[in-house]
Amino acid sequence: MDMDTVRIARLFHWEMGHRLPFHEGGCANIHGHSYRMWVEVAGQCDENGMLIDYGDLKLAVQPLVEPLDHAFLCYTGDSVMRDFLAFQGFKCALVPFQSTAENITRYFLDKIWEVIAKQPRITELTVRIHETENSYAEAKMSRSV
Repeated sequence: MDMDTVRIARLFHWEMGHRLPFHEGGCANIHGHSYRMWVEVAGQCDENGMLIDYGDLKLAVQPLVEPLDHAFLCYTGDSVMRDFLAFQGFKCALVPFQSTAENITRYFLDKIWEVIAKQPRITELTVRIHETENSYAEAKMSRSV
């Protein structure tokens, strides 16, 4: 990236439960986290010195977060939890991947990129998800100008 590249970021947060049925430790149990996600974009500013309005960034990301807030993220292959949640009528988001921090980060990266890529000045997207206060997963996507 050259000297004219600018980076901005916005923080999003939500509460979500999950479990990792393959895990041999405590994460195989039902538990939850207060997730924090930094969404950072980079690229060239317009003639007014703006890359993207923070409000527009929120409009792109918040609709992806809302279905997960106070929900249980459930891997479609976890029939025990999938059936239980459906029977009880609890808020659940079914996904085709294990709900590791890494997979959740890649999920958001792909979904946000679908929206952000329409902004021609944005050349890079970074998603960093904090699952706890002292751990995070991060993924990046970029394109040439």
